[in-house]
Amino acid sequence: MVRFGLIGASGYVAPRHMEAIKNVNGELVTILDPNDSVGIIDRFHPKASYFSEYERFDREVDRLKRMGKGLDYISIASPNYLHDAHIRFTLKNGSHAICEKPLVLNPYSIISLEELEKETGRKIYPILQLRLHPTIISLKESVGKKNKVQLKYVTPRGKWFHYSWKGDLVKSGGIATNIGIHFFDMLLWIFGSVKNNFVEYHTNYKAGGYLELERANVNWELSVDERDLPHDDWKAFRSIKVNDEEIDFSDGFTDLHTKSYEEILNGNGFTLEDSKPALDLVHKIRNYKT
Repeated sequence: MVRFGLIGASGYVAPRHMEAIKNVNGELVTILDPNDSVGIIDRFHPKASYFSEYERFDREVDRLKRMGKGLDYISIASPNYLHDAHIRFTLKNGSHAICEKPLVLNPYSIISLEELEKETGRKIYPILQLRLHPTIISLKESVGKKNKVQLKYVTPRGKWFHYSWKGDLVKSGGIATNIGIHFFDMLLWIFGSVKNNFVEYHTNYKAGGYLELERANVNWELSVDERDLPHDDWKAFRSIKVNDEEIDFSDGFTDLHTKSYEEILNGNGFTLEDSKPALDLVHKIRNYKT
């Protein structure tokens, strides 16, 4: 049985990792999260050991390794600004890393991670799950040479959001990075590299701009402000139009993390190289001078 660790268990996306590990018949051995409100563990892996202190988790991972029961993978669902450090911890302890988006906040961090992969012989697998969605795959196979794309994503967040690390530009990377990176990765994967990038606005609540890609001109809007919802009674709004045709991929999201884990275990996981284009783009959006 494949043995997993998990760093970050109390956040929004952590249950998807716990469920994916269960679905691939993996064993979640040990978990780290400084927040001890992690009762969700009981739903998937009640026998996993849990640590709220990094030092004790470090000692446990080392103990397991010395007993010949080391972790094959450590999944990372911690705050964005800690991903880099947690990936390095993982590889140095002899495990492969499975990491949530964004892999890192600054593209130059990829260089040292590439070197660490070579030094340790371990791999880093970013979660780029939209590339595995059947509708997105079909779209990639069917688009022409030049397309018109409109992306609008509104996912309202309460006041807590802006007082947490997610509302801190330095820690989260801002709206385009924290909320939008999967969509940007999807767009670049389908329509090719960036030829031109214009950012109209980028605040703590919303961001928008224009992209010229190899095979598409893209107008994009991202928001966590409920006032941007098309209707007052809607909880969220996600729209992607290609040549004025709505692309519906609302179904099929629930099992994409499991599919990601299956691909990784089968030797087909995404790589550092795959993550670079979107990381570079959101970094430029974040530092764009309007």
